[in-house]
Amino acid sequence: MKFRNKKLVGLFTAGAMIITMSVQAEAVTSGVSAGISEKIAANIESSADANAGISSALASCIDVSTAKATISSGEDATTASGQGAACGYTNLGIAKVEGNLNVREGAGEEAELVGKMPGDAGCEILEREGDWTKIQSGEVTGYVKSEYLISGQEAKEYAKEVSSTIATCTTTTLRVREEPNTECEILALMPEGEEVEVIEDQGDWLKVSVDSEEGYVSAEYVSVADQLKKAMTMTEVKYGQGVSDVKVDLVSYACQFVGNPYVWGGTSLTHGADCSGFTLSIFAKYGIYLPHSSAAQANCGRRISASEAQPGDLFFYGGGRISHVAIYIGNGQIVHASSQRTGIKISNAFYRSPVCVVRLLN
Repeated sequence: MKFRNKKLVGLFTAGAMIITMSVQAEAVTSGVSAGISEKIAANIESSADANAGISSALASCIDVSTAKATISSGEDATTASGQGAACGYTNLGIAKVEGNLNVREGAGEEAELVGKMPGDAGCEILEREGDWTKIQSGEVTGYVKSEYLISGQEAKEYAKEVSSTIATCTTTTLRVREEPNTECEILALMPEGEEVEVIEDQGDWLKVSVDSEEGYVSAEYVSVADQLKKAMTMTEVKYGQGVSDVKVDLVSYACQFVGNPYVWGGTSLTHGADCSGFTLSIFAKYGIYLPHSSAAQANCGRRISASEAQPGDLFFYGGGRISHVAIYIGNGQIVHASSQRTGIKISNAFYRSPVCVVRLLN
């Protein structure tokens, strides 16, 4: 799928041919913004011309056959410098496992666990040490068992099957709308650097997946690229004062299932759950029984402000209605069953603007 067409216009004159190419410039922002967003801007859409930023025409002679081959094969000119050779990796490795592949601090099973690579996640291969391979994926650098990692041409071919088209927000705050227009309801607010999966290109608008919902973003305010899933960090969770042992235990229990699949309507922590099915099953272990609906769960417990949030509180998200729920784990982070692409994951608590926060555990 191509999201920016390169237009090649040939003008033939007596005995000479001049080719000019216009490429719509597009800013690219990599990585998910770290920490808590301090402010969500109110106004997003700009009146700027969507066609602005056209680059200067190329004045030098271009080999026509090479240009056509590049366009038809979908190769980006940056591959010549090693950038984005395969989903952004120059020496691509892909975790070929069911579930998750452990990433350890050192080359041995006795080494500390520093992260997990979900099945089909990509990484940069840094070096090999016997049966172990040192990799870097997302914010995780460490060692994995080489037998569970594919590389070389096999990895490049497999990446075509398992990669997703991702839109990265390039503006301070982006409105995700329920329909492809600026008159409809807002589904979510996304901070700069946040990533969403692209379902369909509709020209000025992209149809995207936000958690388990579908919405639309203006193509003007995102950059688009094919990406693989990344490794997940396993950093220690920091807790504030007044956090009970049961809250610490609940959060620790919930984080055990990071990397497991998302299944619509599911309640299984190992075989698949949706957002409310995940919270329902976690809290059931602690004697709190919730309805299987994020909107209904928002009416349980006591509502508090986001600034008061402690581990174990529930964060609710949505536009005109509540449609997603997550468990706050401290340090500005949540754990939640996000989508089929990512499964159960840890995110910034303010990756979307929360509608409300509810406390169930006193």
